[in-house]
Amino acid sequence: MGDTVLSGGDGASSGARGPGSAPSQPRRQGRAPGGHARPEPRAGRGPRHGQSWGGRAPCWQPPPPCPMPGAPSGALPRAGGFPGGELRPPHTPGAAPPRAPSVSPPRWGWNPPGVPAPLPPWTTSPSMQWGGPGARTTSPVVPCGRGRPGRGGGSRSPFVGGGGAERRGRPGMGEQESIRKIITTLAVKNEEIQNFIYSLKQMMQNVQDNSTRAQEDLDAEFQSLFALLDELKEEMVTKIKQERAQRTYELQAQLAACTKALESSEELLEAANQTLGMANDHEFHQAAKQIKDSVTMAPAFRLSLKAKASDNMSHLMVDFAQERRILQAIAFLPVPGTPEIDLAESLVADNCVTLSWRMPEEDTKIDHYVLEYRRTNFEGPPRAKEDQPWMVVEGIRSTEYTLPRMKFDMRYMNFRVRACNKAVAGEFSEPVTLETRAFTFRLDASTCHQNLRVEELSVEWDATGGKLQDVKAREKDGKGRTASPANSPARAVQSPKRTSLGRGGRDRFTAESYTVLGDTLIDGDDHYWEVQFDRDSKAFGVGVAYRSLGKFDQLGKTSASWCLHLNNWLQVSFSAKHANKAKVLDVPVPDCIGVHCNFPEGILSFYNARTKQLLHTFRTKFTQPVLPAFTVWCGSFQVSSGLQVPSAVRCLQKRSSTASSSNASLP
Repeated sequence: MGDTVLSGGDGASSGARGPGSAPSQPRRQGRAPGGHARPEPRAGRGPRHGQSWGGRAPCWQPPPPCPMPGAPSGALPRAGGFPGGELRPPHTPGAAPPRAPSVSPPRWGWNPPGVPAPLPPWTTSPSMQWGGPGARTTSPVVPCGRGRPGRGGGSRSPFVGGGGAERRGRPGMGEQESIRKIITTLAVKNEEIQNFIYSLKQMMQNVQDNSTRAQEDLDAEFQSLFALLDELKEEMVTKIKQERAQRTYELQAQLAACTKALESSEELLEAANQTLGMANDHEFHQAAKQIKDSVTMAPAFRLSLKAKASDNMSHLMVDFAQERRILQAIAFLPVPGTPEIDLAESLVADNCVTLSWRMPEEDTKIDHYVLEYRRTNFEGPPRAKEDQPWMVVEGIRSTEYTLPRMKFDMRYMNFRVRACNKAVAGEFSEPVTLETRAFTFRLDASTCHQNLRVEELSVEWDATGGKLQDVKAREKDGKGRTASPANSPARAVQSPKRTSLGRGGRDRFTAESYTVLGDTLIDGDDHYWEVQFDRDSKAFGVGVAYRSLGKFDQLGKTSASWCLHLNNWLQVSFSAKHANKAKVLDVPVPDCIGVHCNFPEGILSFYNARTKQLLHTFRTKFTQPVLPAFTVWCGSFQVSSGLQVPSAVRCLQKRSSTASSSNASLP
């Protein structure tokens, strides 16, 4: 009886012709214990791991039989494991095949005849061993394997048969995916550990380098201290030597004078003694007179017997007890404390910010302070994440600092400060938020005259109007920054007063109205902005206008606009215009004009931005919100936005409230 071995699509399996089967008919089914063929699966494939045949519980399927060692090619082992025997027991045609044991087989391998295969590790009864006592076969069956899982033997899974990936002993898709996840997790963890090892090694190297640098700095500081002490010692020793030399010289001079006076006095004493022994009266009187005169002129009687110099040198003694305590207190520099910003002493005015802070405790080791600030549109405590970066001011030597000439293009500013000594910087103070209220606007390029080229806050008259098509294309695509001023990066929060089309969506200015408007309405409070223009412009105007200003209307020639106008064409004139009336101004024409609009009081004032000299004031009653308005012909100008009302302007407005001109006085 010969068997035909076929390779199925889901794994290698073997089939055998049983009684009554067609000759050489290939079958894609394995064998049950005892050699009986198992029933065909319902779906046409072998069941996967954990599935059942026709609804029955899963059971172990043995691998296909393999030839005995030394047997001819194609021969199958007989019953009992010897050549010529049968692998399956006698079978009655039409009878149901015997059930396979529900336990896993032992490892494949050859056993001596008559010796049962080793028991599986999960069984303890020899009767459960395939081919052992109590088995369905009539003789012990010793399966063999070729050492390749799924190729007729060597299956390691208790539910793996001879066909399919599971039946071949290969891992399923779920197991492979689990192994891949484990591999990925291990790879990531290994990379993290490697990076941490590298950082540890780098930190160890940094410790060595930083400690060496710190030791070198310490040696340098002590060397400088030793050098200073040596210098001081040398100066003090020199002073002692000079004092000793001076006193020695004075005492030696006095000693020499005293010695000379003593010698002269001894000579007079001897002469006097000799005079007493004279017998001749005449000679005695002459000698006595001579001695008297000598005594009168003797140095001993003109000599001071008080020492000119003292031998006391106590004024050159030193006491280093205080210095010794200071030296004993020498230690490494501590980390400076955290400053506290004093909001009561801080001030925001005239586009300047004055910030004041104090230290919780006096620290004489502080070398300087570092101030950081950033702009924001959010009120309240500073947020951890902001779009604007921190700006740094270093080297501040006092506890107060003023940021001059700031541009307040956002509503608030955050501040923080920290103290630094020569070695280390302390922690930043608790950030504070100050309001920086100012009038911020942009120029509405979507409605300006086609001959005006608008870039940021700069405007230039262009006779060709070459930018018109480009502006229209950007407006159409919605990509132009001027198509929607609300997208300005200077404002993260859209202002309700900001309008995308300053003139209500109407056509742009045309004809001789070379006008451009701001994009932010003024309907309350007081606001200030400046404009610097080219003095060679043939015509220039600055002021305010209603949003309803017609596209053909020029500034100052209708009741919807107020302006100062400079004319350099044919005849030079500088005048204030409103409702087609003009008043010539007899003031020097500045190169930079400041505009102050107090909307509630209806005051529009113009100033020399450099000197804050009042140029002209309109007094009216605004019936609707106004917009900053500008006009230029054959020239250019630059607008400064984000400015606060200067304190000098407020004072001048109060002083000149009664003396200022008004639109009623215009001719």
